[in-house]
Amino acid sequence: MLIPGVALKDTVVLVDTNVMIEAVRTKCWNAVTGSLRLETVEECRDEAGRGTRGRSGYVAVGQGDLDRLSAVHPVTDLDRAVFGLEYAAAQNMDPGERDLFAHAYGRATGGDNVWVISSADRACVRAAVALGWQDRIHSLGALVTAVGARVSAPLADHFGERWLSDFRTACLLGR
Repeated sequence: MLIPGVALKDTVVLVDTNVMIEAVRTKCWNAVTGSLRLETVEECRDEAGRGTRGRSGYVAVGQGDLDRLSAVHPVTDLDRAVFGLEYAAAQNMDPGERDLFAHAYGRATGGDNVWVISSADRACVRAAVALGWQDRIHSLGALVTAVGARVSAPLADHFGERWLSDFRTACLLGR
């Protein structure tokens, strides 16, 4: 259970670009998207689909993969500005992660409490802690475990629960 008392199928998991890429790379994308309501924002979807072809370790995230998302949300300049007023370091975040958090901020202030975020980005973990969302951020490894999926290759360390727990704790301690 990602949110106590809420069934997995009813939990919205907001995913960033890197989580999508790693899930496709390790071939757990279909299992995770088949069991959870994975959503993202337009910028993350576009980043994942675009990729950096020719880059070492490039992973192709195809349209069929992106079509498995439960929803892709637009983010307006107003959404970004409102989020930026609440979290000044938003300007230092990657555009996809910033938009994902701007969307999440809108959900949170709108009273929607049935969502979590999955990201392996340090700036996202810092933002989650600063916003009091430390219990809302989950690793891809935790998603894989929650749905009982298997991976074709080990997840990169920063997609695991141990990395997230250690880094989140460091942020909470102000390190």
